[in-house]
Amino acid sequence: MDSQLDLVRMSPPSLVEFCKDLGINRFYLVYDSRSGVVRASHPQLEPWAQFLGSDTRDFMQHEGLFFQITPQYDTLQGAFIHCTRRGQAAGGVRHWTYDSVEDFLRDGLRLSKGMTRKNALAGLWWGGGKGVMARNPEIDTGDLDARAYLYREYGRFISSLRGCYVTAEDVGTSVEDMASIFSHTRFTTCIPGDFGGSGNPSVPTARGVISGMEAALEFMEMGSLDGKTVAVQGMGNVGGPLIGFLFDRGVKKILASDIDPAVVTRVQSQFASHTLEAAVVARGDAAILAAECDILSPNAVGAVLNPRTIPKIKAKIVCGAANNQLEDALRDDRLLFEYDIRYVPDFLTNRMGIVNAANEQYGYVKNDPLFERHLTRDWQHSIFQTTLRVLRKSCSTGTPTAEIAMRLADRLSREEHPIFGHRGRQIIESLLIDRWHQAGT
Repeated sequence: MDSQLDLVRMSPPSLVEFCKDLGINRFYLVYDSRSGVVRASHPQLEPWAQFLGSDTRDFMQHEGLFFQITPQYDTLQGAFIHCTRRGQAAGGVRHWTYDSVEDFLRDGLRLSKGMTRKNALAGLWWGGGKGVMARNPEIDTGDLDARAYLYREYGRFISSLRGCYVTAEDVGTSVEDMASIFSHTRFTTCIPGDFGGSGNPSVPTARGVISGMEAALEFMEMGSLDGKTVAVQGMGNVGGPLIGFLFDRGVKKILASDIDPAVVTRVQSQFASHTLEAAVVARGDAAILAAECDILSPNAVGAVLNPRTIPKIKAKIVCGAANNQLEDALRDDRLLFEYDIRYVPDFLTNRMGIVNAANEQYGYVKNDPLFERHLTRDWQHSIFQTTLRVLRKSCSTGTPTAEIAMRLADRLSREEHPIFGHRGRQIIESLLIDRWHQAGT
């Protein structure tokens, strides 16, 4: 490798081959807070560490990035740990296709940072982390045996990290996949109900998005959801239930899109008696963002709000569940503000999945008040009240909404766990002392 760009521009399968040729099965990149430098587990990966250390957009002193290559199926698996001051890093594992290692890295960095802010704003004593698996294009993801193997291996990987990261369900991962993870680690949530878990967190997430929409409508003095037109990008785990909740509240028309024909057919059939205009689109098609509507709801992948799409948005409100909707947080937040579009930050409104997962370890109470209070209109830290607070401060100070929410979340994220302190950092240091990257080689 001649430069850091050579290493990050290659495809994940090429990186897998590169590491296998060097005999590298596990590797890490850890931020040294004393020196302010990113340390790589292997000298051959130093260009990768330099790339992170020089990045000013997505890398934000992430405590540790850990990776493994599966013994079979040549799949790159990662755990991105951003901040563990409030507790164990928590966030789902995403199984996705990435064109380059840089795309893989940036997704993990952004998602884990978003989880830190989401958990902090929700008042949870958890830190921020995210799991990411890069799909090997040679492997059929519909092969149940291959899937079970990959997720069992991910479970072993999570166990090796000694609890500094707790995984859960995310895009590309199912409840059945979580059962495979659970078979090899206790550091997971969203496991099937038969095993004592809370299952799919998507429905609670959709409920939270509704709360954010209703708060934005009240702030804008636009009334309720009744009679409105909403554009929904992504009709899957969150988008599907969201469409149902919107129709329950009297929404007049929903425009929707998804890249999966089977998903579109299923949702269209489910809501055949309602005004739902749904389309199958190619990956990367952002046409729905320019739809004529009152509210735009991104519920698919991130980075969809950027200088190419924002000028085309006709909605007055943007509120959805997709993580990291802003391609560049500061730039695109400001651009939405300048176009007089009220943006409800994703990490504020999509918290209910992680709230559901956080409460899972404490058992179940019917109509759990600790869960439901997030969806009320009167609790000061509810999604509704927090959204109103952020929108009002944005209006009074002339500051974009995401910037306000990030400041609040970042302040809260610096509070240490009242019992265990900054234990995640201690675990990471112990992994380095015990030469975690050499285990199993």
